[in-house]
Amino acid sequence: MDQAPPAVQAEGVVKRFGPTVALDGVRLTVQPGESHALVGRNGAGKSTLVSVLTGLHKADAGTVAFGGEPAPAFGDTAAWQSRIACVYQKSMVVPDLTVAENLFLNRFDDNARWISWGRLRRRAERLLADYGVQVDPSTRARDLAVEQRQFVEIARALSFGARLIVLDEPTAQLDARGIGRLFGKLRELQAQGVAFLFISHHLQEVYELCTAVTVYRDARHVLTAPVADIAKAELVAAMTGEQSAGATAWHAGGDGAAAPDESAEPVLRTEGLTVQGQFEPLDLEVRPGEVLGLAGSAASGNTALGETLAGMRKAGGGTVRVHGRAVRSGSVPHALDAGIGYIPEDRHDQGLVLERSVAENATLTVTDQLGPWGTVLPSRTREFARSVIASLDIKTQGPEQPVSGLSGGNQQKVVVARALAREPSVLVAVRPTAGVDIKSKDSLLGVVRRVADEGNAAVIISDELDDLRVCDRVLALFHGRVVATFASGWNDGELVAAMEGVGERE
Repeated sequence: MDQAPPAVQAEGVVKRFGPTVALDGVRLTVQPGESHALVGRNGAGKSTLVSVLTGLHKADAGTVAFGGEPAPAFGDTAAWQSRIACVYQKSMVVPDLTVAENLFLNRFDDNARWISWGRLRRRAERLLADYGVQVDPSTRARDLAVEQRQFVEIARALSFGARLIVLDEPTAQLDARGIGRLFGKLRELQAQGVAFLFISHHLQEVYELCTAVTVYRDARHVLTAPVADIAKAELVAAMTGEQSAGATAWHAGGDGAAAPDESAEPVLRTEGLTVQGQFEPLDLEVRPGEVLGLAGSAASGNTALGETLAGMRKAGGGTVRVHGRAVRSGSVPHALDAGIGYIPEDRHDQGLVLERSVAENATLTVTDQLGPWGTVLPSRTREFARSVIASLDIKTQGPEQPVSGLSGGNQQKVVVARALAREPSVLVAVRPTAGVDIKSKDSLLGVVRRVADEGNAAVIISDELDDLRVCDRVLALFHGRVVATFASGWNDGELVAAMEGVGERE
């Protein structure tokens, strides 16, 4: 029996943008029914390859074939969509349209003069039910949680009927349960012959889901291998060009890191803090030099807690104090003035003004310090931006470059720069390394660790275990309450079990 041709086969693909070589003769082959990982540091060429495979950019050289047939003509959008679909890391839903309208945008009712909104809603309900997405089709997309938007995008991509789907960091904003549901659905579709190109910086997910992995580095193909045949350390070395050095020194308990002084007055204290329907009354104390982790899924209430600390949500009750000073509930300016810096969960929607420059984004919280009498002097803005670009090693053409032109890891560093601009006493970070590469992840978590080591306090809110390893203490939240407390050096299985509500302990 003849073997089916590859779902996609790219050979010798070259893509240049002016003098920059974004792809230098790369190759990729994904077989039908295969989940194939494409990994590499930010800037390795992954996104450029996706743009070529989906028909957004035309390769300067090389060939692409789907199912043994040459790729469609450049610009034939419908033909490309019938062969390949993509779920991008940045949400592509239209915020002011409903879920149903987003699912069937530009294909509402092919053979009718008028749109039947009832029929459209029923089609959407069937599609969402097929993929286990519990969302009301009449809901505006802007009112969906991050996880719900991701699932709507996945359902929309699958609805085109393509046999190859690119997933670009699809789990970056999903909790453990959401990831489990996604992976379960992907395995079902693989059994039906659908192929997936899985792009992720979470290597554990690569090992859980994928059978093969391809590594790009500096716009070149480095290796392709069965996942089962390559150790994680080898994979990291292929991605970075360096041998893995093990755990970085900034992790809690690392060399030279002094333990927090438990007798010191807390930098951050909450008493009876609540947000209705999100979490139970919570008493927290974070002391100088301490990084506190709040571990849990999006449904645990931990994200709402971070937004409440930062003034983005109004508390239902209780108090927040920084160095003993009460912070006005629901006021971002007051939280900033009190010394709370904030790294939001979604850098695109909450963290950045994408059409503005690196300098403008990095200085959003300190515009009152950039000139006399409320003015903002461009020279001071650029000077401030150059200092943070250097201190955080932001890879950019300069302060004036639009932040939209940066890689994901460097965009996140700009968000961190803005959070640090006022030299906060407390840094609150929600899933700070979502969608960034290995080196950027270490760098970002190192910044959080440094904030605490300088005598301040930090709070990391995440369900990503690598984020939580930097913490001196971790509280596991489940359904809005603290179910377990862990000191540094915790066991992965115990922490995950606590986050999932299994084997609760006080």
